[in-house]
Amino acid sequence: MSVTHYDIKPSLTPNAMKVLERRYLKRDINGKVIETPELLFRRVAHNIAQAELFYNPAADIELWEGEFYKLMASLDFLPNSPTLMNAGRELQQLSACFVLPVDDSMESIFEAIKHTALIHKTGGGTGFSFSRLRPKNDVVMSTRGISSGPVSFMTVFDAATDAIKQGGTRRGANMGILRIDHPDILEFIHAKSEEKRLNNFNISVAITDEFMKALAKDEEYPLVNPRNGEVVKRLRARQVFDEIAHLAWKNGEPGVIFIDRINEYNPTPELGRIEATNPCGEQPLLPYESCNLGSINLSHMVRFNGKGYEIDFEKLSKTVKISIRFLDNVIDMNRYPLRQIEEITKGNRKIGLGVMGFADMLLLLGIPFDSFDAIRTAEEVMGFISNLSKEASQELAEERGPFPNWKRSIYYGKMKLRNATTNTIAPTGTISIIAGCSSGIEPLFALVYVRNVMDNTELMEINPIFEHVLKERGLWRDELIEKIKREGRIRHMKELPEDMRRVFVTAHEISYEWHIRIQAAFQKYTDNAVSKTINFPKSATKEDIARAYLLAYELGCKGITVYRDGSRDEQVLSIPKGKGSESMSQISSSKPRPRPPIIKGSTRKMKTGCGNLYVTINEDEDGRPFEVFNQMGKAGGCAASQSEAIGRLVSLALRCGIDPELIIKQLKGISCHLAVWQDGGRVLSCADAIAKALEWYIYPEAASKGGNGRKREEIDVEFVPVRGACPECGGQLEYTEGCLLCRLCGYTECP
Repeated sequence: MSVTHYDIKPSLTPNAMKVLERRYLKRDINGKVIETPELLFRRVAHNIAQAELFYNPAADIELWEGEFYKLMASLDFLPNSPTLMNAGRELQQLSACFVLPVDDSMESIFEAIKHTALIHKTGGGTGFSFSRLRPKNDVVMSTRGISSGPVSFMTVFDAATDAIKQGGTRRGANMGILRIDHPDILEFIHAKSEEKRLNNFNISVAITDEFMKALAKDEEYPLVNPRNGEVVKRLRARQVFDEIAHLAWKNGEPGVIFIDRINEYNPTPELGRIEATNPCGEQPLLPYESCNLGSINLSHMVRFNGKGYEIDFEKLSKTVKISIRFLDNVIDMNRYPLRQIEEITKGNRKIGLGVMGFADMLLLLGIPFDSFDAIRTAEEVMGFISNLSKEASQELAEERGPFPNWKRSIYYGKMKLRNATTNTIAPTGTISIIAGCSSGIEPLFALVYVRNVMDNTELMEINPIFEHVLKERGLWRDELIEKIKREGRIRHMKELPEDMRRVFVTAHEISYEWHIRIQAAFQKYTDNAVSKTINFPKSATKEDIARAYLLAYELGCKGITVYRDGSRDEQVLSIPKGKGSESMSQISSSKPRPRPPIIKGSTRKMKTGCGNLYVTINEDEDGRPFEVFNQMGKAGGCAASQSEAIGRLVSLALRCGIDPELIIKQLKGISCHLAVWQDGGRVLSCADAIAKALEWYIYPEAASKGGNGRKREEIDVEFVPVRGACPECGGQLEYTEGCLLCRLCGYTECP
């Protein structure tokens, strides 16, 4: 490697260092980190450069190792996480995601489960179509029994994933897909309506063009038994579409993929139809194919021209060409978990070069995310990347030969390509943190991030571009930053210049139409698909969700994932009179009141992410809450002990005369990493469940108003997005690109 390339040292943020140390850098047998970021990039560059020898025994390995190191160490490009984690190490499994076939037999189902276990063990995620399985209650000829149906078998896959994901640096994730014309489609749509079910799955409905035509005409469409091809029933398309929209409105799932459109762009139709995608939906794959992805940091693809920033197409061109070569080399250096996967992956040599840092690029260019200028920029940048990617793939084909299945592809007789596909817009959750840029093509989630540390102090992280502009314009004031931290957005802040308020927009200020239009702009020049979260406020209706699906279909998207924010009760505008509320604040004592020999109360069952929590609230002789006992179902461990501890402290506070309102305020809204739904409201943690149970007890007339305790009109109309707290560092989890992500430590969970 040349001295010039060695001289490049990665410029990493503290969060990037934390992510690398926790998840990527090598450790010794005692768990001590023994690798620096520079050594990581050298390890990966050296390993991936070895593929050059497969095609030219006299290849200048040091030259390509240097180019690949520079590509990564400059943070201009990063490959997907398994490549960073495993290249040059014993595992050497470099692919992020796989699709496995599930045929209509017990042998195929459990073979798929075995293969899933092998893939998840190496850090990969898996996608499945369950559309070939016969429907529930259909006949099983070999046993004269009846089938349990696709959803039932999905729970077996889910349980297997649960067992395997307990270890390793990446959690196993699945995508489950069912065609819209499968007889069990309604059960599938509702499969995740109950919490604690299929928590290791994202689910998507594969929507056909036939269904969309029936929907447009408000007609019925057929449900077809995949076992024999017979039409078993007809449903009104509008009814099914409304059910999808309603469930997606409720909890974000199911997503949808437009399966016929995906196959319209299938580069190898002779090899079969595409039935499924990887867990986040951006990579449609044939059975046993794997995806091999990497992303260019667009925030580095701009230059200052003396007046302002402009896109640096010269640098982008060089970056694309080296990235394509890097990704093609990964295919050869990969150690595949299954022979079938190696055969078809090397046969088609699909790669997916995408982008991250698009929102940062727009900020530097002074372009609002929700504008036609942003759409034009997206098309210009991705069109350029697409054209250069194909050129680079053609050059590799001349040097190394086209992909082996080229003669069975849509490109035969047109152009020789080394890779059946070249572009994908993938989730970049942790690698964007390493690169110090915004995720994928998502807008900014927040301008200010806040992390709570052990002593209850807060550490703030501010978007560096926003910070620079504030200081450059002389606008930096501590009270302003506090206000932005508190309110999360600036578009309404008149004390800031209008152009800043227009440009520095966050995800929750952008209407779903602009989210979808940006996704469609990138999809136009992406031969695989696009990972993008379409954000909705809590006030959105299921009709808004339905309109989003229709717009995505109309604009040429291959799929869509929506997320409607939950809300946190932040301020009580008025307090309804309930049991014991009049004299509650008049009781004050430094010591708890003695417990009477006989006391009465009631128990409420609360659903939490750790299981059912039974909250018993006893009252004194005046009908005031006196003590609280918590029982965590049959569970033990931390959840049960912490719930018991909270109950004892709440009881102590109540017996000392503390106003229950103050107790509720302290506990309500505390988040853990797995929130659940109960009675139309969201339970964020065990502490939150106890607060809600106490609130329901005090205000019984409000208990029937939808699970949020007080009447809706008595809750502050302003919502705060809640996705829970990171289980590793306590930071806020954001839902982005189909996954939960903590930008402070890199924790990710898909789903």
